[in-house]
Amino acid sequence: MNALNRLLSSAVLGAAVLMTAPAPMAMAETPPNMLVIAHRIDDITTLDPAESFEFAGSDLSRNVYMRLVNFDPMDLKAGYQPEIAESWTVSEDKRSITFTIREGLKFHSGNPVRAEDVEFSLQRAVILNKTPAFILTQFGFTAENAAETIKAEGNTVTITTDKPYATSFVLNCLTAVIGGIVDKEVVMANEQDGDMGNTWLKTNTAGSGAYKLVSWKPNESITIQSNPDYYRGAPAMERVIVRHVQESASQRLLLERGDIDIARNLNPEDIAGARNAEGVKIDEELKGRLMYVSLSQKHPELSKPQVRQAFKYLVDYEGMKNSFLSGQYTIHQNFLPQTYLGASDAAPFTYDVEKAKALLAEAGIPEGMEIEVGVREAQERIEIAQSLQNALGQVGIKMNITIGTAKQILSRYRARELDVYLGAWGPDYPDPHTNAGTFAYNPDNSDAAQATGLLAWRNSWDTGGLTAKTDAAVVENDRDMRAKMYEEIQAEFRETSPFVIMFQQIEQSAQRDNVMNFSTGQAITSASYWQVTK
Repeated sequence: MNALNRLLSSAVLGAAVLMTAPAPMAMAETPPNMLVIAHRIDDITTLDPAESFEFAGSDLSRNVYMRLVNFDPMDLKAGYQPEIAESWTVSEDKRSITFTIREGLKFHSGNPVRAEDVEFSLQRAVILNKTPAFILTQFGFTAENAAETIKAEGNTVTITTDKPYATSFVLNCLTAVIGGIVDKEVVMANEQDGDMGNTWLKTNTAGSGAYKLVSWKPNESITIQSNPDYYRGAPAMERVIVRHVQESASQRLLLERGDIDIARNLNPEDIAGARNAEGVKIDEELKGRLMYVSLSQKHPELSKPQVRQAFKYLVDYEGMKNSFLSGQYTIHQNFLPQTYLGASDAAPFTYDVEKAKALLAEAGIPEGMEIEVGVREAQERIEIAQSLQNALGQVGIKMNITIGTAKQILSRYRARELDVYLGAWGPDYPDPHTNAGTFAYNPDNSDAAQATGLLAWRNSWDTGGLTAKTDAAVVENDRDMRAKMYEEIQAEFRETSPFVIMFQQIEQSAQRDNVMNFSTGQAITSASYWQVTK
């Protein structure tokens, strides 16, 4: 059996088969022009860049779609760089940015990338108004004014915001998934009942990036093929396969057998074991991803201020960090990740059951109260939930753990149905407003608002004065003053919010030692594959 056939045969084996198989007689090896990754990808619900808002979906989008501006994974410190736009100019009043479109770009269909496609893509994202739409609509774009505020003329596109913003803030937002530019001709050819191609783009792509989609099998695999017309040149990895492998032990076994090139979800125990495996290396990157707990403010008891604070003293931060999260998370209690402007390292909360009891007694919480927490089926999240469940048991609260797929749990969270949610949040773009504008911002807390992209709204939390303070910080042009404003917002947030922010992720990816230049994007971007070599 040749290497490719052996790889594809291996791809259909279930975890149970892998775990019971005898030790391999010889080391497998993936083809030199193929990258195979084991990763949890069960959170993907749609491939449409106007709708996609999950971690694994972001990785796919980063490689399939180009944006007006984007990040170079080989030089992330340089910040956003020209991509579809070769240059831009800013009006004197700081409200309009005019982008000149790079000549010679092609979509995967062979169609040229035009200013008209950029106009269509950004207008479409605003008009569809799906979960991530707030990233654009925060600039005053609406379905009613999109034709005037996002406008193509010749080889340029001009966007006009409702008030002056720092240009860097606007450009950073355009690097988000929702900034992906789609092929207007292909998308509209697949329109159904006026949906602007949304139904079709849920399972198909129409991009111009380094890779084009071959197949997406939900909860199983993603296969993408290199784009020979990519403007940077055809990627060395002609095909990338991302396999959904839930269990850490299964990912490690596949890696050590040589059936995959990268394992992205190994637990600390398997990372330690893989360090000693022949032909394997471990890479570490501080990510912007935060692990947090949120308490529904529709719940009559969880909405009490003393209860919100009590939960923050019922997290065994040090115990988890030093045991099952060892090396993969660092304690962090603020909504801005380290490395972001205005980030704070203040961590006032410690594991203190007696203090929590006193706060709960002050709130008059009844003995034996029961609540439900929703948790994605991922080992470290389940273990965090079990640790919290144990701590709550010590103060007379029974927390029932509901485990489901990412889609199941996120759907209930976005519908405001969970008492408690335990999960992760990653920035959409490298500006402090990316998290301030969702954790501490909620201008309309009504059910009718359906602001599912805002965590404060999902949590039914009226942030009070923090919404206005967040509005003020996002238009402040003095960098030092802006940083101070975010530090002050976070200080108030720590004391008043129903969010228990616990950890910031350190992603450890285990790789075959012939894999070069793979990056998960550090704290600001998703993984990209075009620069990888073997």
